[in-house]
Amino acid sequence: MIGISALYCSTENEGDAIRYGKQSHGMKARPNAHTVPKSAAERRPVTAWNITRTCNLKCVHCYSNSEEKAYSGELTTDEGKNLITDLAGFNIPALLFSGGEPLVRKDIWELAEHAKKEKLRLTLSTNGVLIDEQTARRIKDIGFTYVGISLDGIGAVNDKFRGKSGAFKKAMRGFKNCVSVGQKVGLRMTLTRHNFENLHEIFDFIEAEEIQRACFYHLVYSGRGEGISDEDLTHEETRGAMDIILERTEDFHKRGLNKDILTVDNHVDGPYMYLKLLEKNEKQAEEVKKSLEWNGGGRYSSGVSFADIDFLGNVHADQFWMHYTFGNIRERRFSEIWQDTSDKLMNILKNRLDNLKGKCTKCRFLMMCGGSLRVRADLVYSDPCAPDPACYLTDEECGISPADRAELKSRGEDFPVPERLLAKSTAV
Repeated sequence: MIGISALYCSTENEGDAIRYGKQSHGMKARPNAHTVPKSAAERRPVTAWNITRTCNLKCVHCYSNSEEKAYSGELTTDEGKNLITDLAGFNIPALLFSGGEPLVRKDIWELAEHAKKEKLRLTLSTNGVLIDEQTARRIKDIGFTYVGISLDGIGAVNDKFRGKSGAFKKAMRGFKNCVSVGQKVGLRMTLTRHNFENLHEIFDFIEAEEIQRACFYHLVYSGRGEGISDEDLTHEETRGAMDIILERTEDFHKRGLNKDILTVDNHVDGPYMYLKLLEKNEKQAEEVKKSLEWNGGGRYSSGVSFADIDFLGNVHADQFWMHYTFGNIRERRFSEIWQDTSDKLMNILKNRLDNLKGKCTKCRFLMMCGGSLRVRADLVYSDPCAPDPACYLTDEECGISPADRAELKSRGEDFPVPERLLAKSTAV
């Protein structure tokens, strides 16, 4: 997760402490501010728990293949409470209720109240369709620090991706109901070929609807997302999308609009932002470089500072690793599973720099990017140590010489980028 507002515009945000190892000026007094960890490598994982697989929508890029039906074997209320207690004892910085659609689970309020009793920082990831006035008030009263509502475009574009007509209108009602009760709420959007050309419109929407936070996710080909890999942006289109995100975030800042804009699931965004800053403010660029290198990018993300527990209690490196399980909390405590590096993948994720292959080993931004997203490499190349195919920086930008490229070829590590990602932009 790259804090565009925090780094590109030098603003203060509650997540700065755990992302960049520093408490911003004035943040200590805020009740929701994170404490500063000793180092990025020692961070406990922000943990997403898919409290149910059931969903009232059918999104075409759903990583969990969720549908509007009951699934057997989900953790019971008591099992959920025991899990929450274990997570609190492990000192995780935040617990994210996700799904499916978490609001369809009947005991969600009982689970949430238990999480707050255990003094956990609690957030909610939802499609927003079920947030009526009463639900918004209950979310606020229980003490959710943040609600992330997923959209994939404006109007019909969103409804197409969400698989249900009227989903956008109902999600907008959810936004407004959260705002009306003073609940911090934000937008979550996966960038695709069908919405990136409307990014300016989306930023206008963020301003008009008084949305405080927006996270732009890069597509990962897991679950139903595997079937829409042709919806992913080309490298050229990704650069164009980043240019708009940087431009509009800076515009918000200059006009005094307090918005927290972030990008997620492609740590290459950090070096790209750094290169853009070098062109305008070298001193600020060097400060950003220090922050990004402390964070470590992918080096300290999935498998280190982020975890996922699915509806059956299986533990994953993140929500996109549903095809690989470290263990189940019905058999071992989460804290034991998470620290067990006898698992080959867990060992790789916790020691990435010793295991990366290909262009990452020659890249001058390795300490800043950390190899980006390992699951994307695994899904494309069947190798979690391969380069992330969504890396859109050129060899020249990365400091990779023709001799370096020849060496990679000689040792069989010149992983070809899928042609669809190298195609020229079709934007008009």
